[in-house]
Amino acid sequence: MSRQSISFTEPNDEWLRAQVNSKEYSSKSELVNDLVRQARNQQRQIDWISSKLEKAENSGFTSDSKKQILLKSKSLLNG
Repeated sequence: MSRQSISFTEPNDEWLRAQVNSKEYSSKSELVNDLVRQARNQQRQIDWISSKLEKAENSGFTSDSKKQILLKSKSLLNG
């Protein structure tokens, strides 16, 4: 695991400390890693939706039903 030194604004640092103090996370590092994981998962979903939209725009139609698209989106959210 690599070590990094980062700076936070005071409001962000206070929020991080509050999360650790509430025992939600054991350290700021754990919290920041979790936030990065969440952002990466969100980006995967955005990329998938963008590719579907691009495909639909290029073809005019998609063969996937609304239900199929929703199920796929939910599976991406759950990792």
